[in-house]
Amino acid sequence: MKMMKKSEYKGIMIITSIMILLPMIIGVVLWDKLPSEIATHFGTDNQANGWSSKPMTVFGMPLLMLALQWFCFLITSNDPKKRNINKKMFTFVLWLVPIISLIVMMSTYTIALGYSVDIGMIVNFLMGIVFIGIGNYMHKIKQNYTVGIKIPWTLSSEANWNKTHRMSSWLFIIGGILFCINGFFKMTEVLFVVIILIAVVPMVYSFVLYKKGI
Repeated sequence: MKMMKKSEYKGIMIITSIMILLPMIIGVVLWDKLPSEIATHFGTDNQANGWSSKPMTVFGMPLLMLALQWFCFLITSNDPKKRNINKKMFTFVLWLVPIISLIVMMSTYTIALGYSVDIGMIVNFLMGIVFIGIGNYMHKIKQNYTVGIKIPWTLSSEANWNKTHRMSSWLFIIGGILFCINGFFKMTEVLFVVIILIAVVPMVYSFVLYKKGI
């Protein structure tokens, strides 16, 4: 299996770190136009129900996302079985946080400036794309301790791991499609049901395989 070279992921980390910090520069440019309290959390009805101070939004949120990005990178790159992590999956993991961060921050600024943004649709489509992307690579993931369905039965059996991830691959893709469709309806129940199914079904399936000796 082809693993990413150090020079490749170092380059990606530099680019993605700049992407994550870019909203800080934009926030400084827009500083005088932004309100002192900025809406940073919204309900499914697109109504704000949580606010943060301007400094926390402009500086705090990007720095938190940067810390999360480097945490994900360090954990994944130091996995004892990192050679089993597909190069495309590793790349997907490294680009996930910066892209989501950039979209969220730009939407936050746009709303703060008084423009209308359908946050419910954006959230559903973002989650849908993420789940479809994960599902597309799920069946290619080999046993490791960082990426995938990491439960006792999959980690103790390669056959269990492979079968569980092949099934989960379709589950994630279907869930992602449902998220995208829900972007037009914005039903909270759909979000919870899909997330619960994606979290529970693979564990149950893996346990059933384990009881069958797989």
